[in-house]
Amino acid sequence: MYLTFKTLHLLSVVIFLGNIITGIFWKAHADRTGDPRLMAHALDGIIRSDRWFTMPGVFGILVFGVLGAIVGHLPLLRTPWILQGIVLFSLSGIAFGVQVAPLQVRLRALAQAGASGGEWDKAQYHRLSRRWELWGLFAIVAPLAAFALMVFKPS
Repeated sequence: MYLTFKTLHLLSVVIFLGNIITGIFWKAHADRTGDPRLMAHALDGIIRSDRWFTMPGVFGILVFGVLGAIVGHLPLLRTPWILQGIVLFSLSGIAFGVQVAPLQVRLRALAQAGASGGEWDKAQYHRLSRRWELWGLFAIVAPLAAFALMVFKPS
């Protein structure tokens, strides 16, 4: 059972990290065009993919990680690399929930306004994009560090 939970945990990690990384790529790709229609479309896709892949990935990481630790007789809070990974993953989730996700919605609204012929506040879009990039960087570096902890298992 341990290897099954570990495999499902790792599959969830791949889905989670892969979706976040490709979301960064597609937003940057759309932003380079300067076309608010493409920017709004990319952000809409990112928001949808978070719902379809990132959030299920989070659920899988948590459920299968905890089940794997229990079945593998690894004490969650007394195994340093697991505890540190949980802390990093939690900080990433907080950054995503409090900063990244709301910024994505605001960025999409600004781009949609420009795409529909409304007022296109390009300067505000770029200001919010810089914040999204900063918080997004933290939201991706923290789980990558947790991933490294899970691989190296430092004592």
